[in-house]
Amino acid sequence: MQARGALAAAAPATFDLNGNGLFFLPRDSLSIEPVGDQLWEGVARYSNSAPQTDESVFAFDTGGGTQHITQSLQTVGAYGSPGQAAPNFKGAIGVTADSVEGVDITVPVYQFSETHYLDDAYVTPAYKGTLFALTGKVNGGGFKGLDRGECLFLGASGSKRGSGDWEINYRFAASPNVTGLNVGDISGINKKGWEYLWVRYMDTEDTFAKALVKKPVAVYIEQVYPYGNFGGLGI
Repeated sequence: MQARGALAAAAPATFDLNGNGLFFLPRDSLSIEPVGDQLWEGVARYSNSAPQTDESVFAFDTGGGTQHITQSLQTVGAYGSPGQAAPNFKGAIGVTADSVEGVDITVPVYQFSETHYLDDAYVTPAYKGTLFALTGKVNGGGFKGLDRGECLFLGASGSKRGSGDWEINYRFAASPNVTGLNVGDISGINKKGWEYLWVRYMDTEDTFAKALVKKPVAVYIEQVYPYGNFGGLGI
């Protein structure tokens, strides 16, 4: 025990990680091991301390996702065979005689998570039920800097720590609201982030190319996620 006491007295309570006095690691543990007669080897370990109750950890990811689209932003080229003009499909992609096949593209996806350390008294069965009820809903009001309809709650996972508090991870995905979209000749389209847009096509005659073409004649915006009050998350 004298060896351990000597190590505790010699090892500082904090360690200056970069030697500039800006970031200190707290002492985490001490260990001793005999290596000879009256000779001991002592090790002091320093590490970031575990988050305490009411502390939080934040993370985000902007990796790309995949989206299937049937309309382009702009047709930048169309080439017909000699003596034949290329039909104008008004931005429709992959038009066949029977359908508009579209294409899968990479789109930015903003996902973020928050880990909060909550007192055991706060994480009641009713609170767990609230998390369950809000999973798969979009924000009915402003939330974390995102406007109504832009944030989707993907769910939460929690575990109780030995100290008695809870470590709960909340996961979200964000998609921006957009206004003034154009699809073919249809303009002034507004869509909230997690609403679904689809296009109705109809065969019409392209008199210049002398061909029937699939032309967008209507755009529909569908609500596919219910709204929820994210104030119930308490974060």
